[in-house]
Amino acid sequence: MTHTVSTSSPVRARPVLKWAGGKGQLLPDLLKRLPDSFEAYHEPFVGGGALFFELATQGQITTTFLSDINDSLIDVYLALRDCVEDVIVQLRQHKHDHDYYYQVRAVRPETLTLPERAARIIFLNKTCYNGLYRENRRGEFNVPFGRYKNPTICDEANLRAAARVLQGVDITRRPFATTLDYAKAGDFVYFDPPYHPLSATANFTAYDRAGFGPDDQRRLRDVFAALAERGVMAMLSNSDTPFIRELYAGFTIDQVFVARAVNSKANGRGKVAEVIVRNY
Repeated sequence: MTHTVSTSSPVRARPVLKWAGGKGQLLPDLLKRLPDSFEAYHEPFVGGGALFFELATQGQITTTFLSDINDSLIDVYLALRDCVEDVIVQLRQHKHDHDYYYQVRAVRPETLTLPERAARIIFLNKTCYNGLYRENRRGEFNVPFGRYKNPTICDEANLRAAARVLQGVDITRRPFATTLDYAKAGDFVYFDPPYHPLSATANFTAYDRAGFGPDDQRRLRDVFAALAERGVMAMLSNSDTPFIRELYAGFTIDQVFVARAVNSKANGRGKVAEVIVRNY
């Protein structure tokens, strides 16, 4: 089944989680650079899934593979796909309270059911500081309580909308290199990896305990190039640094400017240059 522009208007599903490096602001730049047509859609660093939700809501994709190495993130998507009503029941029980937040944060995920784990992560994401997901070296979520006055913890309409577009989607915890095992000629892959830092103080790659360093960026470039050789169309977003430009020399590189606000300090916010790289 090929991708074509759809004129249908289903209920719009939005990202359920706020994720560092989320692509909401970059969506217009990504959408206008999509291939004219493609078969299956792959997103190996799914994160908040902004591009996936946009394409799925528009009815533009039918066969989809979403993956990430973050266990908690994959739990959320699996639970939304398979048992969204159970997730909603759990979320209704959570409350916006300082002490309660730390009680929930301290719970060991392995002691919970899948809907409970998903609801816990959604709750923490909606009430933690700056909506940031961060893990320590033990793989524990360690973000402090946020400053929101009245956060929406359980957006039932959007949870159900997300569940609808996730039906039939392949959702798996696996490293990005396995894309080579799944993507076929004519497919389209969107890579949104942890970005290469613009400076020594801007290095935030703690979405997962393993981090994502220069060697990982090089391995990703090798996968990107291998996909091109196989006839798989791939698009990638990253920070605009000499390192990234050198890695992807020979591919199409477009510069875009995006407002970023992960840094809690005022001087860490504002328009920053990013690149969108394509092999087609």
